[in-house]
Amino acid sequence: MRIAIITFDGFDELDSCIAFGLLNRLSVEGWKAEITSPTTHVTSMNGLTVQAQQPLEFANEADAVIFGGGRYARAIAQGMGQSGALLDRLQLDPVRQMVGAQCSGTLLLARLGLLADVPACTDLTTKPWVIEAGVRVVDAPFHARGPVATAGGCLASQYLAAWMMARGAGFEAAAKALHHAAPVGEKDAYVARLLDVVRPFLPADGSALRRA
Repeated sequence: MRIAIITFDGFDELDSCIAFGLLNRLSVEGWKAEITSPTTHVTSMNGLTVQAQQPLEFANEADAVIFGGGRYARAIAQGMGQSGALLDRLQLDPVRQMVGAQCSGTLLLARLGLLADVPACTDLTTKPWVIEAGVRVVDAPFHARGPVATAGGCLASQYLAAWMMARGAGFEAAAKALHHAAPVGEKDAYVARLLDVVRPFLPADGSALRRA
């Protein structure tokens, strides 16, 4: 499973890095999540500079894609259709890809037309912009329909990652990987809570819909 974590300049570290760390816990299952950016290096909203592992176009061929949020998401969304627009370089296909977005990344997903009538989650700052884009925003940390999911609030990135892990590798593999990262003394309760949040949006039997 190849996963593109789309990360632009001004990115929120919690959005991109939590997903990156959790999803790569499934490396034993053949999973590989990579920071995917339009430039060789991107700098976060708090000054952290990271090197991109994949160019932006990698997202078009990846098995799964996550849009992190960031300071310049609205400007990126508004630039679509203009010369050199970043979003115009993306041709995503939910029929063959899992697609998720976090906070202001939800606005980018809406701008790409990938939400349609799917209720979406986002952060409070981005909410009016997502509504303006014609998407119904729900007051929840996570929501998914089929292969498209959104999360709202920076720490809700754990739900987005857990959903992708459970949907792609099954509940058993996801629980094992999440257990490894969970706080000591709270591991069982922590993992159970994560999976309880995403469980309503997954097959009832917990089987994987996609495998590496």
